[in-house]
Amino acid sequence: MEGFSIILLFFTFWFFIAPKNIWQYFMSMNSAFLELFSLPLLVQTFFRPWKNEYRKGLVSFAIGMGMTIKSFVILVDIVLFAVLIAGELLLLLLFLCWPFITVAILFV
Repeated sequence: MEGFSIILLFFTFWFFIAPKNIWQYFMSMNSAFLELFSLPLLVQTFFRPWKNEYRKGLVSFAIGMGMTIKSFVILVDIVLFAVLIAGELLLLLLFLCWPFITVAILFV
């Protein structure tokens, strides 16, 4: 009977508790990534001039240059964020499959 409770405890931990904690960690890491790479701030200030250049005659150029540079930076941020999300999902899937992979390696 005690062996069954240990197995049940293991599966409860491995498939419910640990994935929840890993998910919370990944959400914290995603939040830090977005803060570090300033993606929300770049989107909010997309139509503002780069480096707040408001001299007469340069405003439209500064806005256009800011939009150009921010477009490139936002695109790079989105690609990096997508790679991060894909890596997180792969790690979570690998973690969930690890017991089955171990059994397959041992007995097949």
